[in-house]
Amino acid sequence: MSDRLPRLLWLERALAALVIVPFLLGAAAAPTGTERVAFAFEDAAIAESSGLVAVGGLFATTNDSGDSGRVFIVDRHGRTVGVTHWAEDPYDVEALAPAGDEHVWVGDIGDNNRVRESLTVARVPVGRGERRVSPEVYELVYPDGAHDAETMLSDAEGRLYVATKGFLGGTLYAAPAELSAAAPNLLEPVGDVLPMATDGALLPDGRHALVRGYTSATLYTWPALERVRSIPLPRQQQGEGLAVDASGAVYLSSEGSRTDVLVLDPVDVADDGDGDGSATSDPTATPAPDSTDESGESGDPVAVTERTDRGLWPWLLGGVVGVAMIVVLLRSLRPR
Repeated sequence: MSDRLPRLLWLERALAALVIVPFLLGAAAAPTGTERVAFAFEDAAIAESSGLVAVGGLFATTNDSGDSGRVFIVDRHGRTVGVTHWAEDPYDVEALAPAGDEHVWVGDIGDNNRVRESLTVARVPVGRGERRVSPEVYELVYPDGAHDAETMLSDAEGRLYVATKGFLGGTLYAAPAELSAAAPNLLEPVGDVLPMATDGALLPDGRHALVRGYTSATLYTWPALERVRSIPLPRQQQGEGLAVDASGAVYLSSEGSRTDVLVLDPVDVADDGDGDGSATSDPTATPAPDSTDESGESGDPVAVTERTDRGLWPWLLGGVVGVAMIVVLLRSLRPR
């Protein structure tokens, strides 16, 4: 009986933390003003968007584990206008990155159980229409054991980077400048990134990178990878996609069938020290996204709509009630 009380106290605190931590994360994800919808995926086959790349006036996305190897090309109205089939049965595709010349890098880099000895990436063509390709596949190996990852970036020279996904933080690794298809390619650590990284991209200036998690993104200098500031993100079901177009507008996708793709203003790269992460001097301004399609011709502009924020009071009320109920329940179990 004497050792039961400490166990119950420990359990009470642990369960309270399980309620409070998700509550705080949810509150952090709530937008401060309005959520602007660029478009919604119309194709029900896009059920777990886990990567997003702006390709001219179009967008490339891919489903994560459980799907065949395919990349969807979506226009600015959310309609699927192309599909590239590149593999029959990948392990866990989690990321895309620009690869120039109407191509994207596809990253089969997911490893939730951290059991993979190596990862694979492929450079595949994308565009309007359906195509089947057999691209060269490159094997990547971490220098320090297996990691889970959902983020890839590529720089102006075409070099590929992989950011790992960890609860306490991740690491950005650089692939060799020239990949070999004949032998494993050893990744090299570059620096630390935010916890639970799910996607990222370089900004058009080539001197900054943006890496997102579920509730916020972090702006870094490039290639030094020095943290500039954190930027709160709008609330999403499970935000795992981030793309930056030529104008600097930031697009955010989420897992789920027919989910909205949100758009943010171009990120202000000046370190003004206020820490608010505002994208421009006018936070209500609608961005002027790049409207050039992959052929270089002018395309239709994004029809941005606004989704009003519901505020934080439901989160606060739900968190307080949940904690109170758990405390009352556990106290009733204590020996009398």
